[in-house]
Amino acid sequence: MMDALSLSQDLAWPLALLVAWLAGEFFNQALRLPRISVYAVVGFVLAYSQTRFLPPGSSHSMLLLSNIAFGLILFECGYRFNLRWLKANPWMLVTSLVESALTFVLVFAVGLNGGLTEATAMLIEALAMATSPATVMRVIHEVRGAGQVSERLLHLSALNCVLAVFVYKVLLGVHIFQVSGNWLDAVYGSLIVLGASVLLGGAMGVLMPAVLRQLRRQQGHTTMAFGLAVVLLVTLTLALKLSPILASLTFGLVARERRWVMDSAQRGFGALGDLLALVLFVYIASTLQWNQVVQGLGLGLALILARQVAKVLTLTAFAFPSGLNWRKGFMVGMASAPISAFAILALEQSRHLGIAFVDQLAPLTMMAFTLEVLGPLMVRLALQWSHETHEV
Repeated sequence: MMDALSLSQDLAWPLALLVAWLAGEFFNQALRLPRISVYAVVGFVLAYSQTRFLPPGSSHSMLLLSNIAFGLILFECGYRFNLRWLKANPWMLVTSLVESALTFVLVFAVGLNGGLTEATAMLIEALAMATSPATVMRVIHEVRGAGQVSERLLHLSALNCVLAVFVYKVLLGVHIFQVSGNWLDAVYGSLIVLGASVLLGGAMGVLMPAVLRQLRRQQGHTTMAFGLAVVLLVTLTLALKLSPILASLTFGLVARERRWVMDSAQRGFGALGDLLALVLFVYIASTLQWNQVVQGLGLGLALILARQVAKVLTLTAFAFPSGLNWRKGFMVGMASAPISAFAILALEQSRHLGIAFVDQLAPLTMMAFTLEVLGPLMVRLALQWSHETHEV
């Protein structure tokens, strides 16, 4: 009996991934739905808290694989981030700062009025500042997006992600200090973690191009090298309790600045990237519970509305000075909806550090589920309406 139970649990995740992949292919071809939206629905339905198909509890191995998948996407996002463009157009940075600040204020106000404690509202607003680069990158790859809206969305999602990590880690440090009274633990939990993560990612970005030059590898062979480097970097940062998000973004950014040219074969890390993206979006949806989604329904919808108003309003208002027309600015704001991959992985990392926030955040669970399904669709529609898709 125990052997049969163990076997069924071992087979649960592979079967869930296969079902999610088949469903994603079917609905993408039949209805043009984004694959990752379908992956999320399947992961949510098959979760232990819903149908008890998947094993109970948070799987350390699946969390590690999900962070590696997120790391690969963030590396590519960082690699595509053009610092010279930011220097030539400082309005992009201004737009990101204003958008994040307005999101922070509106979400905080709605959360307090909705009955959240100040600490919980501040935590949600920190996570709400981000636009998940994982969802943005996967949808852009799926529709072969290219153009002003696509590039602006990528750059702003990277900037917002960094700002959100910074604010989240600072708030985490404050929470640690309030609980333990130890300011050294608080500083390590925030500022030292941020600095060490950036330094580690930067060191990897300097080291790997140098090693590849010494080996004189051809450009087409760099996928394996950079993929393994991301795996090592994410595993190391998790072991050291640092931020794999900041480290992976910095790795990609520094690798680009080291003038290492990556060819088109590395777009999305090929089949490896597709497989790990499947794992990522099924896993993060499986961590959500239906009772928390229902419990946070009213306030969650209000928070989603406040967040979208802040992003659409700011990006539309700052479109012209930053080099876009107002219509494309509106499309970038519309496409900035995704949040789930970033928020859920940040909370799961906190849980493994012994700080269990996620159980207190029913409105965030509702936001994560809704935007996990609708967010990719909004990105896809924005790119279609901007005439930047090139699907086969």
